[in-house]
Amino acid sequence: MRDSTLCYIERGGCYLMLHRVKKEHDCNKDKWIGVGGGLEEGESPLDCVKREAFEETGLSLKNPEYRGLVTFCLDDGASLMTEQMHLFTCSEFEGELTDCDEGDLEWVPIKDVPALPIWEGDRIFLDLLINEPRFFLLKLCYERDTLISSELTIAGRGGI
Repeated sequence: MRDSTLCYIERGGCYLMLHRVKKEHDCNKDKWIGVGGGLEEGESPLDCVKREAFEETGLSLKNPEYRGLVTFCLDDGASLMTEQMHLFTCSEFEGELTDCDEGDLEWVPIKDVPALPIWEGDRIFLDLLINEPRFFLLKLCYERDTLISSELTIAGRGGI
């Protein structure tokens, strides 16, 4: 199982979105996502999200908020892959935005993000980031690029 992080950096009613267009072999090719990546040996999710955000944006996160844990199950027809993604938001940061070697960075109004080419399951957790202040667990199961099921548990609602 793979562990990763994803952060939606917020400023002035916008999220900093990464349009993944620069890598040839990228499972997120042409999609818009937040910033983040895989945990390295010895890293906590907080260590990872800070490192990845700095590497991809040049911004140093201050007090990122741990919002949820998303479990992805992907059946690509040949194998089953599972990934746990630690989801953060952050509105406090410093530094200057730099170019990203994975894609183009752009500040996008939060209300416009769901209309971008994003993963279907991302719409679920993006809605939760906006409308649900409590920590959540979300399981998203895909067959290739198609979301086939989702399961949500919110802290304080008989779970976690």
